Amino acid sequence: MNIMKKSRLKKSLLGITLSVSLITSINLIAIPQSAHAASSDAATSASTAASGKAKSIISTGKQYLGVRYQFGATKDRTTSFDCSSFTQFIFAKNGITLPRSSKEQSQVGTFVSKNQLQPGDLVFFYSPIHHVGIYIGNGKIMHTYGSPGVTISDITSGWWSDHYKTARRVIN
Repeated sequence: MNIMKKSRLKKSLLGITLSVSLITSINLIAIPQSAHAASSDAATSASTAASGKAKSIISTGKQYLGVRYQFGATKDRTTSFDCSSFTQFIFAKNGITLPRSSKEQSQVGTFVSKNQLQPGDLVFFYSPIHHVGIYIGNGKIMHTYGSPGVTISDITSGWWSDHYKTARRVIN
């Protein structure tokens, strides 16, 4: 009988030890995943906010499709734009302050490689830089120049692709 009690006691202690080990292991695994999920949720939330801001900027810009181009147009005038007054005006309507010239605008925000462009990014052309547009997705930019005025162009081929210089992300 004494041997049976010792055996039962050993089995109980072994069971308790295994249970405690299992619970500890689960907690160690679960904690980093929870922290990762929280940081992932924060990143998703920030990404969603940036995406919403980009959509708003693009929507605002599309309201001015066809407005004539005029070099040196001021940002406060909506009867004509030049490329940088257009981007400055559209972004200001959405709470983002940009400097006046395309060259100055090319120095704000963070660099974005061409293959990482997202809607709302500013794209720049020529060297030295003297043209800016807004990337709207699917290889398209919204900008203004010459006779079409505010228009949408493809930057994946042709003239705009050949003269592409750099891009900046100014939407946080």
